[in-house]
Amino acid sequence: MTQISSPSILWKCQSFEELSHVELYKILQLRNEVFVVEQNCPYQDCDEKDFNSFHLSGWLDTNILAYSRLIPFGISYPDAASIGRIVTSPTARKQELGKILMQNSLEKMNQLFGEIPIKIGAQTYLKKFYESFSFFSVGENYAYLEDGIPHMTMELKR
Repeated sequence: MTQISSPSILWKCQSFEELSHVELYKILQLRNEVFVVEQNCPYQDCDEKDFNSFHLSGWLDTNILAYSRLIPFGISYPDAASIGRIVTSPTARKQELGKILMQNSLEKMNQLFGEIPIKIGAQTYLKKFYESFSFFSVGENYAYLEDGIPHMTMELKR
């Protein structure tokens, strides 16, 4: 995998308890801006998984540009850990920040949990993006609707 760097972005990986009130607010604000407002998908974002997860975020000064939730084994999937809520700020798109975020997410997952199975619930239009990180579609009828948006389960090839 090619190393992509962005020296101006500060990357933080924190447990829920380590997040400041401001960091948590800005993370939830970004998730709502993209997943609820931009994608026009009203759903319950706060789902209790945040408490047991690690939160990887990329910051430029006080602005959050990218985020993912690193979920331990057995919480989202009984047989795998997971990466979820993968999002980049609309203000930072077209800069390959999504690639940097995914690369950092996978590296942090390995540091936190070792080389255990990782599954994701990917929006289907991002299939090729996740395949570029060695994820593959799981199951014959892998497409499903989640909150009205086509998704698929993908697993990291190890």
